[in-house]
Amino acid sequence: MNNNCHNMILASSSKYRKELLSRLNIPFSCISPDIDETPLQNESPEKTSLRLAVYKAKEVHKNNPNKIVIGSDQIAGYSNYHIGKPGNFSCAKKQLEFMSGKNIVFYSSVAVINGSNIKKGLTITNCKFKKLDHITINRYLEIEKPFDVAGSSKSEGLGIALLESMYSEDPTAILGMPMIKLINILSNFGINPLKQ
Repeated sequence: MNNNCHNMILASSSKYRKELLSRLNIPFSCISPDIDETPLQNESPEKTSLRLAVYKAKEVHKNNPNKIVIGSDQIAGYSNYHIGKPGNFSCAKKQLEFMSGKNIVFYSSVAVINGSNIKKGLTITNCKFKKLDHITINRYLEIEKPFDVAGSSKSEGLGIALLESMYSEDPTAILGMPMIKLINILSNFGINPLKQ
């Protein structure tokens, strides 16, 4: 097995990203970066997602310079409006009411630091939400409680029932981390999950 694999850190406390990275069957540890995730003034959702992915990786890499560090971030957006994690039922309800009938774009970014090298990538997922009535929204939130995900919906679960359509070049991106992009980046650092 490539020794690099034992030196990998996922800069995240997200159970969703941990599950995704676990699919590669490569050993890694998790360290949660302590950063401010507030968007900068006039920053687009796309730029916020990429910046935070890099920021998370850099923050963890500072204290782990000999490790390969993976950072990731996801922002939902409508035009230049940021739709983050709701945190609670009330905010999630407001988000879904806002997203009802709209085309919402999910920007999923990943950044990998290896020594002085940084590589990053972003995958876009376009989601068309159905017209959602209050009964549907309340029922969904009561069942799934998606308060820790951007856009208050989990397409891998019952949230798929809220969507009219979804388009992306990578089906894992909407789950929190674009795995195709990540695998391509890791291959540049000599790591291939099928050759360990």
